Amino acid sequence: MDADTGNAGHGPDATAKGRAPLGGLSQAIRPVPDEESFDAVDVALLQLLAADARQSQRTLARHVNMSAPAVGERIARLERVGILQQYTVRVDWARLGYPMVVYLPVVAVAGTDIGALMNSLTELAEVEDINVVSGAYDLLVRIRVRNHKHLTEILLESIWQIPTLQRTETLLCLAESKQESFTEKLLGQLHERITG
Repeated sequence: MDADTGNAGHGPDATAKGRAPLGGLSQAIRPVPDEESFDAVDVALLQLLAADARQSQRTLARHVNMSAPAVGERIARLERVGILQQYTVRVDWARLGYPMVVYLPVVAVAGTDIGALMNSLTELAEVEDINVVSGAYDLLVRIRVRNHKHLTEILLESIWQIPTLQRTETLLCLAESKQESFTEKLLGQLHERITG
């Protein structure tokens, strides 16, 4: 983010007004946690759960050559330290009538509290995720909509009505690659690094 040019909403204007544009971020973003200790068995359990989170502890135990109670203790510890955060559902949104993915690079008004802007955007049901980015933009917002009409409505009636939002671009996602789960792939790489 370039403070000299005023890009990304944090120019000299912000300092002159006595505001810290990034000051509210800590309330709007997940903090980066400390790394926890783990071993190859922990990673193997995570891989198995990423492939099918409905597996019983007995089934998991067979795969890692441990007892079911020992696996239960491992999973409880992974949950307790925050490595394993939730068991979730993967939804095919296109089959439910929300086939369009749109990326919105966002520039905030100079001096804007970026955390407050993020909070305004997260109130919209169509917002899948928001990332604080460096460069010419403040945020990269991913939204999911039904069609072009829905996109136009959400932009005109909701997003562009946020007073601290200076400018957006609209990038339509034309297709997504076919690939296995990011979680499964990265856990596989981590397992190879530990055992390799």
